Amino acid sequence: MHNIRSNPIDDATVWTGASLEGNRDWEYTLNNQDRSELASALAGVRRSQLRLEKISKPDFLLPNLETRLAEISNELRTGRGFVLLRGFPVNEYSYEDLELMYWGLCSHIGLGLTQNGDATFIHYVTDGKRRPSQGRRGVGFPREAPLHIDLTDVVSLLCVRQAPDNPPSWVASSMNAYNGLLRRQPKALERLYEGFEWDRMDEHGRGETPTSGYKVPVFSQKDGVVSCQYNRNWIENAANRKGTPLSVTEIAILDLLDEIAFEARLEFPFTEGDIQFCTNYTVMHGRAAHSVVDEEERKRVLMRIWLDMPGKIRPFVDDALIRYGNGRHGQIGWSPQEMLSGLNTLPRARRPDGTIGHV
Repeated sequence: MHNIRSNPIDDATVWTGASLEGNRDWEYTLNNQDRSELASALAGVRRSQLRLEKISKPDFLLPNLETRLAEISNELRTGRGFVLLRGFPVNEYSYEDLELMYWGLCSHIGLGLTQNGDATFIHYVTDGKRRPSQGRRGVGFPREAPLHIDLTDVVSLLCVRQAPDNPPSWVASSMNAYNGLLRRQPKALERLYEGFEWDRMDEHGRGETPTSGYKVPVFSQKDGVVSCQYNRNWIENAANRKGTPLSVTEIAILDLLDEIAFEARLEFPFTEGDIQFCTNYTVMHGRAAHSVVDEEERKRVLMRIWLDMPGKIRPFVDDALIRYGNGRHGQIGWSPQEMLSGLNTLPRARRPDGTIGHV
């Protein structure tokens, strides 16, 4: 029997879209002074001729923004787990400069990791020419992106150009969804704590299996703190790949989880210059579908950075399973230091018994 939390979660991670609409202190708009500071920091790394992967917080000084960024980091660690920054100057810079400035800003919050088969630190979310190698992942396509989590502590998205029909973005508290399951179908939590294998979407490395090979719990609990790992597409792909599709009962459980999360979502416009940050253990994100656009210069373009937060972000029943199990395979999940050292060309570190994730 799994150690299942049977009482509702009652902390800042539990919220609804309605409650966030009523108190918008999760939203901050950069002012002219902030943008001037970003420009100065960019000029500094340009003068030093620093490559993106060599830029860290001390190289990208933001003295006036530092307090605000520290507040954002704390909110992602112990608060709602969602922050929206508006007013990033996307129309004034080249893609190369935007990458450096976005990376420099994020370096004040966490450590960026590689995200795809190209081992890039900035992943372009688009169906246009800038889309990187991403295996069978459906990132950037016009169809709806149901609520899900990404493969690291925090996911950040910068809107460089929105689709012409402006599809709304969504975030939802997975901890609120947990409480909803407790009310409506508490028995379902047993199956969710057991977990499911995840597909690696054809981005696994040599000697690695195409699925996780172990079950990742959708919900897990340590010291009364619940964490979530949920991406239905990756779960269903693994089941189908192994020839054991989800049962009718399992599908009904995931349908209910999706329904509860979606009902309580925050829906918001995600426009040019907006940056969203989501803590993947407590927040799911997604968006509505948008129309297909043929012209490259009108296609939707986001930049994405995956961040590991420094130190211990929260207690996990098993760090190697919950924190590192999904996001460490192939060329995914390498830090700049590891990449510069060439560690991504070697077999990834495993536990002494040869099982899950980083030691």
